[in-house]
Amino acid sequence: MAAQDQQPIGSGFGGKTTASEVLVGIDLTGRNAIVTGGYSGIGLETVRALAAAGARVTVPARRVEVAEDTLAGVAGDIEIASMDLADLRSVDKFTREYDETKRGLDILINNAGIMACPEGRVGPGWERQFGTNHLGHMAMSLALAPSMQRADSARVVCLSSTGHVRSDVHWDDPHFNNTPYDKWDAYGQAKSANALFALGVDHRGRDVGVRAFSVHPGGIFTPLQRHLSEEEMVQLGWKAPDGSIPPQVQAMFKTPEQGASTSVWAATSPQLNGRGGVYCEDCDIAKLADENSQRWEHARPWICDDEKAERLWTMSEKMLADA
Repeated sequence: MAAQDQQPIGSGFGGKTTASEVLVGIDLTGRNAIVTGGYSGIGLETVRALAAAGARVTVPARRVEVAEDTLAGVAGDIEIASMDLADLRSVDKFTREYDETKRGLDILINNAGIMACPEGRVGPGWERQFGTNHLGHMAMSLALAPSMQRADSARVVCLSSTGHVRSDVHWDDPHFNNTPYDKWDAYGQAKSANALFALGVDHRGRDVGVRAFSVHPGGIFTPLQRHLSEEEMVQLGWKAPDGSIPPQVQAMFKTPEQGASTSVWAATSPQLNGRGGVYCEDCDIAKLADENSQRWEHARPWICDDEKAERLWTMSEKMLADA
């Protein structure tokens, strides 16, 4: 039913809404949240907004000292823990220690990610973007399931992207072992996997009070672009040859606080009570793409496919078991 559920609900918010604006009137006191990548870009703004609304926010960080420096000036109840999504031993240590606190986990935002990086391998030889963006988050999320079930209700938010338009999962060769590596195809596959994973979580969690959503945050200049040269960003149309940002791009792109809003909305909005498994953009459920959709909008059919979500789950479980 995933495809049929891709219908905007008229949230009243939009593409330029900020994370703090979607939290007006929402009190998160007593709620626990985890935000991966919560010390950079939109992740930092996500943490700032949730903490300001009263949540206790845990930020697992690969670079703990950097996270400590960055978050030192952010108000609220924030704790930092060591974790590297590309290292399953690190993921296991973080999740075991979190489970030992016996807290409920109300909000899990799988925000961290890498984009269009040079070919690399993590874990037992997984393609770097698929391994980090999808498999690392899946391993962490599954291990945190008992904590989420201890909450009265919980939401999982997986950061996908309009990059999913580029590629479905490469079902026969997800790690580019036999296919020439293309960094954008690999990124597109990872973002499609993030959306399908959210759908799979929702299939399994809805009967125990856990709902899941995937989101496209929008175009934002953040450290996510660190693997792109200035020349590439000019070719993409994101920058002018002199390094400036063209007015039309400025009009379309968001600030980090605006980019964090859809994640925060999906994680907290009462408008989504009783819903789940959908792909969201601009603080609303996205339309299912059709022939009139632009490349930067709407949900392509392959991320709204229940059978593909189950296929990815089975394939990924085996990869994690064999790691």
